Amino acid sequence: MKPETWLVQAGRPKAPGSPLNTPIVPASNFLLGAYAREDGTPTWAALEEVVGGLEGGQALAFASGMAAAAAVFSLLPPNARVVLPTDCYQGVVGLAEGGPWRLLRLPLGDTEAWVEAAKEADLLWLEPISNPLLEVPDLRAIAGAPRKGLLAVDNTFPTPLNLRPLDLGADLVVHSATKLLGGHSDLLLGVAVAREETLLERLRRARTLQGATPGALEAFLALRGLRTLAVRLERMQKTAQLLAERLQAHPQVERVLYPGLPTHPGHDRARELLRGFGAVVSFVVKGGAEGADGVLGRVRLIRHATSLGGVESTMERRSALPGQGHLPPGLLRLSVGLEDPEDLWGDLKGALEGA
Repeated sequence: MKPETWLVQAGRPKAPGSPLNTPIVPASNFLLGAYAREDGTPTWAALEEVVGGLEGGQALAFASGMAAAAAVFSLLPPNARVVLPTDCYQGVVGLAEGGPWRLLRLPLGDTEAWVEAAKEADLLWLEPISNPLLEVPDLRAIAGAPRKGLLAVDNTFPTPLNLRPLDLGADLVVHSATKLLGGHSDLLLGVAVAREETLLERLRRARTLQGATPGALEAFLALRGLRTLAVRLERMQKTAQLLAERLQAHPQVERVLYPGLPTHPGHDRARELLRGFGAVVSFVVKGGAEGADGVLGRVRLIRHATSLGGVESTMERRSALPGQGHLPPGLLRLSVGLEDPEDLWGDLKGALEGA
C-alpha cells in the first residue's frame, strides 16, 4: 500500500456496523482493569497505527513533541554523551543542556565529525532538515557508521512522506505532530517511533511514569489531519519552491535557505535523501533585525506567529528568541501554507518593498 493510501485507510474501525472514522474515546478507565495512562485508548491506538506504518516502525503518541523528545532522553543514564547539531530545535537544546549529560554540538555538514562522534556517543540526535537554517546532513553515512548508542531523528520537517529514517538505520524517530502531521494549528501532540520492541516498551514505560499521555481530542484531531497530509504537503512544497526562487531574485533579500534551490549547499544531498524539500523557507533580508521586523510588520496574509506546518502561512524572526545567537539577525522563517501562491508572493513582495 502506497503511503498516500495508507494515510487514508489505516487506523479505521473494521467491525461491521462500526463508524467509518475512529471516534473520540474520552475514557480514563475501561472494564476488566485497563487504565488509559498505561494501556492507551482506541483513539491513540488508531493514530499510532497510522504513524507507525508510515515510518516503518511502532509508534507511541505523547502529549507534545517535547514530551516525546523527553522520553527519548530519559532512556539515557547520567553522564551519557549526547551529540546535537549546532543548528536544531531550541527546545531540544534546552532539554539536553538541563540534564545530567555531557553535550557536544557539531555542524550538520561535518559528516566526518559525526561519524567519529558516533563511536563514543550514547545518543546522536539529528534533524534531516535543520530548524531554522535548513541544513541537510549526510544521514545515510551517519546512520550507516558504527556507533555505540542510539540514533534518534527528529523527522518533523520532512514527515514520513519525504523520509523514513528507520529504513536508513536510525533507532528512533520523533515528531511534533503539532506541526505538519496535525496540520491545522489546533493541537499539541508528539509521536515517537521505534524500530525495536524493546525500545518501544522503554518509551511506553517513560510515557506512563511521566504522565506524558495525549488527550483524546488531540489524538482525534491529529488523526483527522493526517488524512490530508499527502495533498497538503504536495501543495505546500510546490508553493515553497516558487517563493524561494522569487525571494532569491529579490534585491531586498540577501540569502535564501531552501534545500530545493540548486544554490543551497545541501541541495544535492537533499535530492538524494528526500522525496521533497519541505514546506519551510528561511531567508535573510537586508537591514538586519530592523529590516526583518519591518517585513513582519507589513505582511497582511502571512501571520506573524511561532510554530509551523499549518494550513495558514506563518513567519517569524527566530533570532529574536533566546538561544538563537548563531542565526543572522535578519533571518525570517516562513512556514508555507495552502493559500494561493500568487497571493502569498504579492504579500511578501509588498512587505519587502515597504508597501
